[in-house]
Amino acid sequence: MNIVDMVESQMIASIKKEEDIDKAINSNANIAFLLTGNLINMEDHIKRLRAADMYIFIHLDFIDGIANTRSAVSYIAKVWKPTGIITTKSNLIKFAKEEGLMAIQRLFLIDFGAMKKGVDMINSCKPDAVEVLPGLMPKIIDKLTRQIHLPLIAGGLISDKEDVFAALEAGALAVSSGNPAMWTLDL
Repeated sequence: MNIVDMVESQMIASIKKEEDIDKAINSNANIAFLLTGNLINMEDHIKRLRAADMYIFIHLDFIDGIANTRSAVSYIAKVWKPTGIITTKSNLIKFAKEEGLMAIQRLFLIDFGAMKKGVDMINSCKPDAVEVLPGLMPKIIDKLTRQIHLPLIAGGLISDKEDVFAALEAGALAVSSGNPAMWTLDL
């Protein structure tokens, strides 16, 4: 299965606080980005989200106690068994793919140099999808979708329904938001 086939709601629950896990479970989102947790509680978080029939992507850069190493990715794949990972690090994308996990490359687009470097990195490590931040750039989203030919997720600074629709109209597959009120949008 690929990420395009997973998307039922184009709103992704980007969970930044543990107390928001229940809000994600009760939302319209069917994909969760976990940006919180640690070695002790991550397995429970994943089980709860999986019981709600959600696809779960763990953001490796935010999980307390996880090193950015091949063995950490192997442990995650074999023990926690999420759908995949999110990271800014291209070497972890490669490790995840080798372990059978899906991988989302997160890019911070601060200028055109960062965009070019990001496109080169994507072409090298071959993630399953790309999340761009900030997601308030319809013109850039359109340009990127023409360059990378991968599913694109817009995230960061998305604050209202108009931001969501602008990103989707520009070509984003979905929008990730850390605001639980956004997770109830019917998309």
